[in-house]
Amino acid sequence: MSSNHEVLEQLRWQKFKLLNDGFVCLVDAMGSDDAIVQAARVSYGAGTKSVSDDRTLIRYLMRHRHTTPFEMAEVKLLVRAPMDLWRQWIRHRTASVNEYSTRYSVAIDSAQTTAPEAWRRQATSNRQGSDGFFEPEVGHALSDAEAQFHAAARRLYEERIAQGVAREQARKDLPLATYTQAYWKCDLHNLFHFLALRMESHAQQEIRKYATVIGEQIVKPLFPLAYDAFSDYVLNAQTLTRLDQELIQRLAAAGKLPASRADVENYGDPSWQGLARCRERDEAYEKLCALGLTQPE
Repeated sequence: MSSNHEVLEQLRWQKFKLLNDGFVCLVDAMGSDDAIVQAARVSYGAGTKSVSDDRTLIRYLMRHRHTTPFEMAEVKLLVRAPMDLWRQWIRHRTASVNEYSTRYSVAIDSAQTTAPEAWRRQATSNRQGSDGFFEPEVGHALSDAEAQFHAAARRLYEERIAQGVAREQARKDLPLATYTQAYWKCDLHNLFHFLALRMESHAQQEIRKYATVIGEQIVKPLFPLAYDAFSDYVLNAQTLTRLDQELIQRLAAAGKLPASRADVENYGDPSWQGLARCRERDEAYEKLCALGLTQPE
């Protein structure tokens, strides 16, 4: 088995390419699974090693949300991503960031492009989501218009720069598809929080691709025990609320398992009754589906 140092050196500066011109790569990392358990055991003093092995302890910490030991490890990444995606990324405020400056330097001459088959339709049931794809002929027209717009915006920007307009002002009409670059350093606890939200199936597809690469290609090799626990107890886990638990109890008592969608409405919380739309009720049904407790529709 490779040591943590060997894995770090193998991964360092390896560019994982994403979208048409984006990437993420590991710049540096501090700590390992050993650092996590070392920090946890300092609370108990000598002798804890014989009580629980590293894997058992890390899984206990993750399962019971003892987060501080995971803050003893850090990962520093270099990210190249479109500005609209970066806006979502930078909302995770518990990281140290240094971004490419378009006040100081000329903006990166690259923008995210969309393949004709990749244009998604707006979802009708979720204001911030997508659902399905446009037909090829529509997609080709959208991609052609995108290319023309990007070219015109870049041409205008470069004309302003050539005329001596200040970079901080010349940049204002660049599209959000323009790529930016940043160093992003985050401790493992907060990085897991980022991955939990951005690898989740409801996250936007583009940022989900970045998060999946970070999780599977970088964090997992560096912190295999911690990532395994994160995968089991966070990423692929289900959280049952009090209302979810009471729903399952009522369905079981009534002999309604596996349940239909109508059963979930009829046996759910009183606050769900009679509502044409209820996100909480829909999410409860989705959890039952994931647990194999529903009837085929």
